[in-house]
Amino acid sequence: MLNIVRNWVNRYFSQEEVVLLSLLLLAALLVLATLGEVLAPVLAAIIIAFLLQGMVQRLVAWKLPHWLSVTVACLVLVGTAVALLLVVMPLIWRQLVRLFAELPNMVEQGQNLLLLLPERFPRLISAAQIQEIFDTLGSELGTVGQTLLTFSLTNLPILASLLIYVVVVPILVFFFLKDTDKLINWCSSFLPNRRPMLRQIWHEMNDQIANYVRGKVIEIAIVALVSYAAFLILGVNYALLLAVAVGLSVLIPYIGAAVVTIPVAAIGLFQWGWSSEFLYLMLAYGFIQLLDGNVLVPLLFSEAVNLHPVAIIMAVLVFGGIWGFWGVFFAIPLATLLKAIINAWPTSEHQAEWQAREAIEQGMASPLDQD
Repeated sequence: MLNIVRNWVNRYFSQEEVVLLSLLLLAALLVLATLGEVLAPVLAAIIIAFLLQGMVQRLVAWKLPHWLSVTVACLVLVGTAVALLLVVMPLIWRQLVRLFAELPNMVEQGQNLLLLLPERFPRLISAAQIQEIFDTLGSELGTVGQTLLTFSLTNLPILASLLIYVVVVPILVFFFLKDTDKLINWCSSFLPNRRPMLRQIWHEMNDQIANYVRGKVIEIAIVALVSYAAFLILGVNYALLLAVAVGLSVLIPYIGAAVVTIPVAAIGLFQWGWSSEFLYLMLAYGFIQLLDGNVLVPLLFSEAVNLHPVAIIMAVLVFGGIWGFWGVFFAIPLATLLKAIINAWPTSEHQAEWQAREAIEQGMASPLDQD
């Protein structure tokens, strides 16, 4: 047994770079687990810097100085944040409060509809069971609604955290964009000069993560705006609130679209009943989902790594359970990173390939050629 374990360790952990990569991954997990909340503004700034890096590169390509390109990108960030905080968020909050105020009436209407089921299917469900379900649901909704309607001084810590984000994050984003090369070189100085595996993983993940983050934000914005326009044209109640939910649903592939269908259908059903307007709403929603899955996603993520749907769903569940919203947002890049690490984990074939590649980069003959 000891020989089996020893051979396995020698096979997969015999190289210095493998040990280094393992320590880096453990250190990153430890930092996120213990200091994740403290470092949340820094992580958010890194994500936003990824988003704005493409704009900076485009402005530099248009012959603008780098410092001016960074300044313009940060001004766009601040302007977008101010518009969201002063215009969009108050509208969403008012619609959310109005929705929770009307939820008891909606629950009562749903209860009246479901009470017809025991008359038709008495062996499957009883009126007492439906009444118990709606009593529990009503108490939970009452608690949530009271929390939203009684926003008071007890929520000041949340406001303080928001102010920290508003002030600190833009400053961090500016310096991340301004000194990107310096920061990368500084981090690289702690790594060994000869790091073929880390270099392979970096090249494989750098562009993909940046493209994924930018593409996902663009996808959320487009889906939310198109949904909002469609809901306004159809006259749906809580159009902005539903549009934001539909936009955020694209964060969770396969699951998000199915889950957000429930509130869209419920609000349309309580507003119009079984009518042609409700049918038009569901057709418009289905058309938006169809365009997102068959046009927008292939266009924005044409270079996405091929991951099996089971792997994507497992990644969303695991990383979302660990890191919440950001875990869901980065589930696919993190799964891609794990796949890249597994593919780059050193074997005898990898070692020969890396040696040949390093020899070519140094202008020397490949050891394989010499054989």
